[in-house]
Amino acid sequence: MTQEQSFTHPTPSTSRRLVLSLVITLVFVIVEILAGVFAHSLALLTDAAHNITDVLALAFTWWALWVANKPGGPGKTYGYHRAGILVALVNSTSLAVIVVGIFYEAIKRFITPPVVQADVLIGVGAAAVVVNLVTALLVRRGAESDLNLKSAFLHLVGDVLSTLGAVIAGIIIRFTGWNWLDPLVSLFIGLLILWNTWGILHESLEILMEATPADVDMDALKYDVLGIAGVRGVHDLHVWSINSQMRYLSAHILTDDITVSQGAKIQEALCRMLENHHQVCHVTLQLECTECANNGLYHN
Repeated sequence: MTQEQSFTHPTPSTSRRLVLSLVITLVFVIVEILAGVFAHSLALLTDAAHNITDVLALAFTWWALWVANKPGGPGKTYGYHRAGILVALVNSTSLAVIVVGIFYEAIKRFITPPVVQADVLIGVGAAAVVVNLVTALLVRRGAESDLNLKSAFLHLVGDVLSTLGAVIAGIIIRFTGWNWLDPLVSLFIGLLILWNTWGILHESLEILMEATPADVDMDALKYDVLGIAGVRGVHDLHVWSINSQMRYLSAHILTDDITVSQGAKIQEALCRMLENHHQVCHVTLQLECTECANNGLYHN
């Protein structure tokens, strides 16, 4: 018996907000690169490089939302919901690669710090804070429950904080001439990017490996299953995710030698409990009599 989970597809307004964020970010990247070269500012160039990955992240995110709306078929029985997880994995991995380049360039500039045009750094950095904040707010809706949108949102939030750091560095350089602050801020930006990236990367890999969702307590779930009237045992129990919203469960349920209609009542009670207590809404249950072979609770 199965019970389907109601899955909310992204609305057209979500796609429009992503496209608008992409265009705004792309235009500003061009401005920031030109300003960074003119001002000899690694912080600005670092932020521009990060914003380029944001352009790609937003484009991939939009594509994944579009693909996820395609219906499943004989070749893709689960549909295309994993596209968003793949994009989240690509986004987080690309950020980690960018950070390596940032660290390398920052070390070079610590050794030989160039003169930074502080006024340009402050002006462009302040504009970047506004642009990144606007685009982050455009993408924010839905990011709480969708890992794909969350990866794009964290890209943009990281930009807000990193550009704010560049502005602060520019102000200090303007009054002190401490040009080494520019690569120092770049190092902090890189660490911030890594910190934001790890959670998305880890969650993406866990979903792709079909790991048990982090907030599902398997011991408590087993206890609740055994607490349903008529259930004598459970084995071959599996819980996994298709994406950050869609959870699936399959299990073999041991019962007495009962009629089909009695078994249906047990299945219905199990599905209701799993949805209400564990947010698992797509359930596949195989009922067996207690004399059947038991392959272990988590057997393959």
